[in-house]
Amino acid sequence: MKDYLVRGIVNSKNCRVMCCTTTQLVEVARQKHGLWPTASAALGRMMSVTLMMGAMNKNKEKMTVTINGGGPIGTMLATTNSDGKIKAFVANPEVHYTYNDTGKLAVGVAVGKEGSLQVIKDMGLKEPFVGTVPLQSGEIGDDFSYYFMVSEQIPSVVSVGVLVNDTNEILASGGFIIQLLPEATEEDIQYIEEKMRNFPPVSSLVNEGKTPEEILQMIFDDVEILESQDLFFECDCSKEKMRSTLITVGKDEIESMIHEDHGCEIKCQFCNEAYHFNETELQELLDEMNES
Repeated sequence: MKDYLVRGIVNSKNCRVMCCTTTQLVEVARQKHGLWPTASAALGRMMSVTLMMGAMNKNKEKMTVTINGGGPIGTMLATTNSDGKIKAFVANPEVHYTYNDTGKLAVGVAVGKEGSLQVIKDMGLKEPFVGTVPLQSGEIGDDFSYYFMVSEQIPSVVSVGVLVNDTNEILASGGFIIQLLPEATEEDIQYIEEKMRNFPPVSSLVNEGKTPEEILQMIFDDVEILESQDLFFECDCSKEKMRSTLITVGKDEIESMIHEDHGCEIKCQFCNEAYHFNETELQELLDEMNES
């Protein structure tokens, strides 16, 4: 199944909904970053929510989400232009913990909860919108629910999951978001709470072959799907962008790269693509810097 998301509305329950499958793009991220299972689960959950949040943006603005809970995985960062494409990384990809009682991947242990979740939306204004909340559990879903409630004043259910097989490959990944509209009644809230009480893990449903539409129909039989969007892990790095980055290291450092290292290699943190610059290329860059 290809990765995609759907956005819809449930008029009878006064809520808007989103659901996505992200199995393929999380597997791409796993391969590019060499993610261990719990790191895959943490980054996969974060990317699923980030993509759904991006699809909520009417003006397709750039959005960057950063999580750092003080845990061994370190900083996690994902960014999307609300076009279905995402790039992301974790500071320490070689992280793997499981809970003793369930055997499930211990994302909360890897991420930690002594830190914050930050969302930056660049809407083309003088200053971007920045929302920051303290982490609640490090399990990602709970933390985004808290973000929506505190930073955007929207009561929300956020469910995300990633299933990893014995050889560390991604079997299934996806998630859904339910957001109450201002007209929501106590009955609407009770209906959603009851549905969520014993609802299967979203990663299990994706693994069974359930589509985003089918998952939402399991919760609301009268959901109206408004739009869908294909999803991809795609980085927009290039040698030219890396060349611009080199300028920031300063002339002395570039001279050292020329005379001592006889070239350099820069890796993109989002996709691990390596870009090589030989002595001639570095000298041309240095000449430009001296002329400016």
